[in-house]
Amino acid sequence: MQVKAQSRPLDIIKVPLSWKTVSYNLFLISAGCMVFVVGMNSVLIPNKLFGAGVSGIALIVHHLFPRLDVGLAYFLLNLPLMLVGWFSISRRFMLYTLYGMAFFSLAAAVIKTPATTMQDPILAAVFAGIICGTGVGFILRSLGSTGGIDILAIYVNQKFGFRPGSVSFVFNTMVLIVGTYFFGLEVALYTLIYVFTSSRVLDAVLTGFNQRMATMVISEKTNEMAKEIFNKVNRGVTFLKGKGAYTGKERDVLFTITTLTELPKLKDVIFGIDPGAFVVVHNTLEVLGKRHGSRKVY
Repeated sequence: MQVKAQSRPLDIIKVPLSWKTVSYNLFLISAGCMVFVVGMNSVLIPNKLFGAGVSGIALIVHHLFPRLDVGLAYFLLNLPLMLVGWFSISRRFMLYTLYGMAFFSLAAAVIKTPATTMQDPILAAVFAGIICGTGVGFILRSLGSTGGIDILAIYVNQKFGFRPGSVSFVFNTMVLIVGTYFFGLEVALYTLIYVFTSSRVLDAVLTGFNQRMATMVISEKTNEMAKEIFNKVNRGVTFLKGKGAYTGKERDVLFTITTLTELPKLKDVIFGIDPGAFVVVHNTLEVLGKRHGSRKVY
C-alpha cells in the first residue's frame, strides 16, 4: 500500500517485549490493513485507479491481469524486500512487517465489499484517499508495517545515506510513469489526487487532529508575558537561556506549547505586552507528557 516512507529509529523498535505491546501492535496492523483493503476493493479497483509504492505496482498488475489477486501480487512483490530487510533492519520490526504483509494479502482476498463506482473520478480519488490514508495511519502507529517502500527506504538510508523521503519520491515517480504508460495521463493525475489525499489523512492520523504549536519568544518582557499566559491562555511556560550573538547580552527565551485554536490568543498576549517581540511558531509532530504541577496533558 502507499505509505509515507520515513526512517524508523531503531531504538523505537527495541521496546521491551510484552504480550500487551505485541497485542496492541498486531491490532493496529490488522485494523489498518482491513480499513485499507475496504478502500482498495470498494473504491480504488472499481474506479480503475492505482496508487504509489508497492501497492501501486500490485494494482497496476491486477488491472492488466484481473485474474491475479491484488493481495497475492503484493505479497510476491514484497518478498525480495523482506529478504533485504531481514538482514539489515531490526528483526522485531521485520516480524511485525511479515505479519502485516500476510494479513494484508489475506484481507485483500477475503474482504469483498460492494463496488463504489463514481462518475466523477476526482471524488473517487478523494474518497479512496480518506479511507486508505486512515488505514495506513493505523499501521504506521504500530512498530511494524506491511512492507513496501519503507523497507527499501530504511535499507538505502543505512547503506548509502540517502534520505528516505528521496528514495520514496524516486520510487513513486517511477510507479506513476509506468501507470501513465499503461493507463494514460488522465488516470495518473487522478491517482496523484488519491496519493495526496491519503498522505494528508495519514499525517492527521499520526499526529492527531488537535495539533499543537511550539512557540518561542525573544523579548525584554518575558516575565510579564509568562504571567499573562498563565492567567489568560492557561498554558505552562519554560524559560530557556539565550545570548545575543551581536550584543552579547544574556536574556530569557520564553517557550510554550499551545493548540492551534489558542494561538491567536497567545499572540494577542505577547504583542499586547511587547509589540516588538520576536516570535517563532513551530508545527509539532507530537507532544507527550503533562504540564508540571497540573493535570492538564499537552
